[in-house]
Amino acid sequence: MKNLNDIAIVIQARLNSQRIPYKMLKPFAGSSLIELLFKKITQSSVIDRTNVYFSAYENELKSVANKHGINIFTRSKESANEDNNLQLIYEWHDQLPYKYVVLISACNPLLKIETIDNFILDFLKTKEEGEFAVFEKKTYYWNKQGMPITNWNEAPIMNTKTVELVYEAAHCLYASRLDIIKDGYWMDDKYPPMPKLFVINELEAFDIDYEWQFKLGEQLYVDRK
Repeated sequence: MKNLNDIAIVIQARLNSQRIPYKMLKPFAGSSLIELLFKKITQSSVIDRTNVYFSAYENELKSVANKHGINIFTRSKESANEDNNLQLIYEWHDQLPYKYVVLISACNPLLKIETIDNFILDFLKTKEEGEFAVFEKKTYYWNKQGMPITNWNEAPIMNTKTVELVYEAAHCLYASRLDIIKDGYWMDDKYPPMPKLFVINELEAFDIDYEWQFKLGEQLYVDRK
């Protein structure tokens, strides 16, 4: 069983989003996406705030973390503008004094602190050294050539009750050993990775990448309160 003190909790953000510039600080339900996550972290029954780090380059983001007493890892300008180099994107991998990391996305405002806590607790007790949040999906898929990927099981019509369950990436909770990042691995020292899957509610995985999702996410968030 892993030790909670060996796990760094990292939140990473930047302001130069191409789809929604300044997304992290844009007004959202009377707050902002990044501030909402900081508030959740302070309500955790599992997370020790001394183990929480906010990786950011811009001073506007750092000021929000300071307001909530969150440790700051000063991200380089190069990291904040990188999309492909894993070691550079996660440049804290060899600078934080921990064995593991749990990375939490601020782009999922419907993600509950209870879910975050349960993810961490599950990672603590599992023998696997990587974990990833997913949600269940039972639907039909085709590849780019228009060929069906889903097994219809000889059904004459589409019936999701008979479709085999698959899991879709939630893109909000990740757990990994830190030392494998230097070798270009993330969550698992295999490629593609095979971490333990942690199933969450699909609504909590609602991920804001586009303007229309921002507006819809805000309405969903307000309705759930």
